Amino acid sequence: MTNYKNLVYVSLTVLLAGACQRAATPTTTIPTTKRVVITGIDASKKPGDDFFKYANGIWNDTARIPESQAGVGAYSFMNYPQRIRLQGILDSVSAGKFPAGSLEQKVGDFYASGMDVAAIDKRGYEPIKPLLARIDALTDVPALLKLVAEEQKVGDRSIIGFYVGPDNKRSSINIAQFSQTGIGLPERDYYFKTDSSTGSVQRAYRDYLTRLFELTGTDAATARKNAALAYDIEKQLATAHRTNIERRDVKANYNKLAIADLAQKHAVLNWPTLLANLGVQADSVNVAQPGYYDKLNTLLTSVPLDDWKVYLKAHALTNHANYLSQPFVDASFAYSKILTGQAVKKTRAEEMTQAVDGSLGEALAQLYVKKYFPEEAKKRMAVLVNNLKKAFEARINKLDWMSDSTKSRAKEKLYAFTEKIGYPDKWRDYSKVDVKRDAYFENRLSANKNDYFQSLAKVGKPVDRTEWHTTPPTVTAYNNPPLNEIVFPAGILQPPYFDVNADDALNYGGIGMVIGHEITHSFDDQGAQFDKVGNVTNWWTKDDYAKFKARTNQVIDQYNKFTVLDSVHVKGALTVGENTADIAGVAIAYDAFKLTEQGKSTAKLDGFTPDQRFFISIARIWRVKTRDAYMGMYVNTNPHSPAKWRVNGPLMNFTPFYNAFNVQPGDKMYKPEKDRIVVW
Repeated sequence: MTNYKNLVYVSLTVLLAGACQRAATPTTTIPTTKRVVITGIDASKKPGDDFFKYANGIWNDTARIPESQAGVGAYSFMNYPQRIRLQGILDSVSAGKFPAGSLEQKVGDFYASGMDVAAIDKRGYEPIKPLLARIDALTDVPALLKLVAEEQKVGDRSIIGFYVGPDNKRSSINIAQFSQTGIGLPERDYYFKTDSSTGSVQRAYRDYLTRLFELTGTDAATARKNAALAYDIEKQLATAHRTNIERRDVKANYNKLAIADLAQKHAVLNWPTLLANLGVQADSVNVAQPGYYDKLNTLLTSVPLDDWKVYLKAHALTNHANYLSQPFVDASFAYSKILTGQAVKKTRAEEMTQAVDGSLGEALAQLYVKKYFPEEAKKRMAVLVNNLKKAFEARINKLDWMSDSTKSRAKEKLYAFTEKIGYPDKWRDYSKVDVKRDAYFENRLSANKNDYFQSLAKVGKPVDRTEWHTTPPTVTAYNNPPLNEIVFPAGILQPPYFDVNADDALNYGGIGMVIGHEITHSFDDQGAQFDKVGNVTNWWTKDDYAKFKARTNQVIDQYNKFTVLDSVHVKGALTVGENTADIAGVAIAYDAFKLTEQGKSTAKLDGFTPDQRFFISIARIWRVKTRDAYMGMYVNTNPHSPAKWRVNGPLMNFTPFYNAFNVQPGDKMYKPEKDRIVVW
């Protein structure tokens, strides 16, 4: 799903399962009394022409995207019905009486404070007035940088992209890290494209900034001028940003520098003082994108202080808009509506459920898993993961392009995996989060502050390998190369991905494909650069790595040809890691499925062979329909291919799919066998 990259390399999904043993016996767990019936097949479509439409066409033609959503269906859009479940929990606990400091009190009162719209509206923008006044009072750049550092601690991020994560050359230890930041549009190219679609987003963003200034009492002309000033500074910062594709270069993102050297290089930024203000005690840090900080160091003197004040106000307002009164929330939505195509705002309850999940996620998760997560799911997942690892080992052994020495290291890495399933065995501590039923703004800042100081405490300390980087109810999965781990939260362990009542064909085509996908992230264009303990080291022979790169380049070239929205092309170089994982994930899941009783059978179930059910299940887990505006942004910024190509792309490269559905020359998905890409 997501590869944990950029901040801590998360595939951007429980108890610690531990590494499965190599000698475990493959098993099958086909239910004997229940089964899942496949429906919705569009028999008017030829499987070999467009398998996504064959399996999902009827659903796609009838599905309606809720007005409050940018899309509907599986994967991330399943988080919408998940929020309804979470909302039910929050409605219940917020209405009850619980001891002060208990999980129920904190999540219930946090939710209630956000639901009290009347109280929030009555305060208007009073909660942010002190910050705006502090910005107005700035007299020099050192004072500006001190304020920026202080605000970082409560989630008001602007020009400094600080985070803590494993040192890529010494992955057992956490290090302070700094990344490019400072812009408000989705990514740097949005500032420089001149097409009409991007232009509408640029205008909507400037209108958003203008409206925020107006809501704080600035006259219309000055507000428009302020928006232009802030936008211009962002655009200058964006010139120093690496593109999303460039940021995939793991080694280029590793620049461990001594504080003394940074101090000489960036006199204006004054790194020793900046780090002290952030609370960081270290003699070196990693600066992931040094060019950004070179540019920032220059702009801090070339841009007038009064202009910087306007910029900081703009970012303070955008960072806090959704914590303030309804006019600020409306302004935020007006911009996101252009960006995503979402027709109407989410309900307040849905917004607040999402807010609690973001601020007190593992507290809410404890209540969720107790009610909704069956322990049987964890046991069956352990079987699936074990079979997928055995299947991947077998594929490594059969590779004709890799030497024995590299194969040996690859298998060592495979069996060094940590697997996390369902929820953490050690929950996060929220004891320092102060939650009051009548202080929504302050509750948000208190939670942000708790996050910051828990992260700060990790600098220079051993990496906690039990920590999670998503909340358990979230419908996602991820691979984290610095920890060599794969994570499957409770949220994804439900249909269409996983069903304790389903036959193996559906589960191996569903969650099995996801498991294979996440395993492969440790061997994609980024993950392959990390060794079995998570260090960036070269464990390949030179010849093997050249062959590997040649195959991933084939993936880039193939996906560059795929289109969405009639003529918009998938960005092969941006999505290569996810596409590689999709192609291999299907193959690994299929091989693991063939280890089961059903996988060895040809007996039909509801008119479909086991292999056909397996491939239909793959198509169903990417059953997604989105608004065009959202898809336009998605293709520009997301490292995953659109849903259709997460199905058709891998399958057109996989010969067993051809056999299962009799795909022949002349079918639109047909590729000669010599042209079918096999990486792993």
